[in-house]
Amino acid sequence: MSTIQAVVFDLDGTLLDTIDDIADSMNRTLSLFGFRTFDVPTYKRFVGNGVDILVERVLAGTGAPAKTHEAVRRMYLKTYAEWSRRKTRPYRGIVETVAALKARGIRACVLSNKPDPDTRAVVAHYFEEGSFAFVVGQKPGIPVKPDPTSANAIVAALGVPKDAILYVGDTATDMETAQNAGLESIGALWGFRDEEELRRGGASRVIARPEELLDAIDRRASA
Repeated sequence: MSTIQAVVFDLDGTLLDTIDDIADSMNRTLSLFGFRTFDVPTYKRFVGNGVDILVERVLAGTGAPAKTHEAVRRMYLKTYAEWSRRKTRPYRGIVETVAALKARGIRACVLSNKPDPDTRAVVAHYFEEGSFAFVVGQKPGIPVKPDPTSANAIVAALGVPKDAILYVGDTATDMETAQNAGLESIGALWGFRDEEELRRGGASRVIARPEELLDAIDRRASA
């Protein structure tokens, strides 16, 4: 078994607690259209599969016609671009964990279903330059997770064996992405979903705090 050389992180619910800014941005959008809004726990179930699915789930919850999808999507993206750094914060211990990986020579990467411009903007705002080897969000024409296309592209760019890479995320979508890409997965319990979902999604293991990732890497090295 190879020594860990890289870690691929999901963004929302794994590196950054973004849910309040997502909820506020979508609720403002819904209010502008005269639709009902939702509480934060509901958004924790709505997110994780990209902006198009988020809009679909929201509109289904409001009973609004599907023909409003594109208008709601555009307004949400515009609002989120303005509001994405109001309440968002890195999870406790995550900045230090990413720095510790870099100090060990382990390359950290980001793979998100958030649109690529938003992904790059929030990562650049909350983390020091050079914290991540690759930062990849959802791009037009490329399927969202759990499709492994983007994960496989990161693996190819890293140029290391798949068994030397860990994938860390907080949803079943992330665990399925790891499985589809042939990567070992670690479920983050501090994120938006619970342990049952992570296990059901195929998590190789789950951790309760970011620092436990370093322990998992150490145990892997000594095994």
